[in-house]
Amino acid sequence: MPLSLADIDRIARLARLHPAPTERECLHKQLDAFFGLVETIQSVDTTGVTPLAHPMDVGLEVPLRLHEDRVGEPPSLDMRALLQRNAPSVEEGLFLVPKVLD
Repeated sequence: MPLSLADIDRIARLARLHPAPTERECLHKQLDAFFGLVETIQSVDTTGVTPLAHPMDVGLEVPLRLHEDRVGEPPSLDMRALLQRNAPSVEEGLFLVPKVLD
């Protein structure tokens, strides 16, 4: 489904972008090409194809080895101090992270 310039204007407005007229034409071509590619991908028959957990599973002779996700003992105080040595900010044994929301 090709996009119209009205679609581009709507997308730009929703994204709070104010493209110049030349940028608007460029966006139109790029987004049209992108959605054309998506339509092509969606038209591929994937019946019988096993989903992959990770794209690197294809082509590797040895699959990726990931640690089992399980609950364990909390790190000891010595281990915590070792892990926090490279932390940008620590206070009272806790990692401090920048505030994201006001």
